Amino acid sequence: MRRIFDLPYLLLVLTPLFWAGNFLVGRGVAETVPPVGLAFWRWAVGLLIILPFAWPQIRRDWPVYRANWPIILVLSILGVSCFNTMLYVGVAQTEAFNGSLIQSTMPVWIAVLSFLFFRDRPGRWQIAGIIVSLTGVATIIMRGDPTNISDLTFNPGDVWVLVAVICYGGYSALLRRRPAVGPLGFLAMTFIVGDIVLAPFYAYEMLVVERFVPLNGTALASVLYVSLFASVLAYMFWNRGIELIGANRAGVFIHLVPAFVAIGAVTILDEHPQLFHAAGIVLILCGVFLTTRKARAVA
Repeated sequence: MRRIFDLPYLLLVLTPLFWAGNFLVGRGVAETVPPVGLAFWRWAVGLLIILPFAWPQIRRDWPVYRANWPIILVLSILGVSCFNTMLYVGVAQTEAFNGSLIQSTMPVWIAVLSFLFFRDRPGRWQIAGIIVSLTGVATIIMRGDPTNISDLTFNPGDVWVLVAVICYGGYSALLRRRPAVGPLGFLAMTFIVGDIVLAPFYAYEMLVVERFVPLNGTALASVLYVSLFASVLAYMFWNRGIELIGANRAGVFIHLVPAFVAIGAVTILDEHPQLFHAAGIVLILCGVFLTTRKARAVA
């Protein structure tokens, strides 16, 4: 694991792979598992998984957490409470490809918010990589035919996904303000604070909306996947990747999400692969290469 943690590009490829699975799970169980309930139990189970390993770090770094509680609160709300809850609400109301397109604008929001917060200016390779990757995303969304853009319709679900993406862009940009604490302890603390913030909304969903997480195999498997892969591992890998190469360079790897979503639709939903899938994925990978080119050259 230590060796993997020193390979930022591997970490940043695995993260969108896990998030693509999260996207497919959220879309697949939207009719049976309520969004806030899925998000709440995602973080609760994820916390149970890592707490035995994170607790020594939390005890050691507790004075640092107390001194830096405002940024811990902001990061927890943006990255834990808001992002995935809003994403689950959104994917229940919009088409998968629409959501993938919106989610793939995250590198743009990271770059914009990094500039607003810290006056960071993206380099030319980063800009080129974002443009090429967005072209690949658009190729997949429009199914290889630009005239299909007229068939894209936007609904409230798209707005939820957009707000979720902006929240996570803020989380990614602000990660540089994370205090110098152990990575597992930091992850556990954001899970705790984020779930506490979610608790009133979860209670509202059960008591007022009267939607409950069912006790069946589908719900259990969904919660376990999003807890372990899309939460614990993905957040650890994402945070470490940003630590190693920066938020702007890491952000372009989000463009891999729709590529993996398309692959998942083919393999899981038994859809037939099309040429535009391959073309879009190649463009996305080229965009990732352009964005990381300067970093590789310096290394």
